[in-house]
Amino acid sequence: MIKSVKPIFVVLVFSSLISFSFIEKKDPTEKLVPGDKTPIPVLEFDKQTLDLRADDGKYTLLSFWAGYDALSRMKNAELSHALQNSDRIKMISVSLDRYESVFHAAVEQDQLDSADCFIETEGRTSEIFKKFHLRDGFANYLIDSNGLIVAKNVSADELNSYIN
Repeated sequence: MIKSVKPIFVVLVFSSLISFSFIEKKDPTEKLVPGDKTPIPVLEFDKQTLDLRADDGKYTLLSFWAGYDALSRMKNAELSHALQNSDRIKMISVSLDRYESVFHAAVEQDQLDSADCFIETEGRTSEIFKKFHLRDGFANYLIDSNGLIVAKNVSADELNSYIN
């Protein structure tokens, strides 16, 4: 009986090893996480490098959104309005709309500070989209004065803890 179990055991182990080699390895879902150094964002639209530097003890909130993505647009507007009176967090808002007219209309309708809003008309094919590993729903990054990501996808309510 033991002699017949051994070959079966060997076959099972061998087949298990072979099956594991065919399992597709997936990339981690999160590419940029808190503690990582922030990539330098360059807008292809006007060949502009965004300055994410904040003074010591202060933060920069980099928010990505688009007029066609209602949820990202709503989150961006909430964050912008929550930070209107804050001197501890500077917000930079990047729209990934293809058309400037849509971008300008959204900035006006959402009552955003146009000085802190930028557009990347290359959208999903842009380098900034790839560098920040954006997906549907986009994202925001809270960055400290050293250029490190402190938090990702913060809500307007969560910003209160950073403001205070």
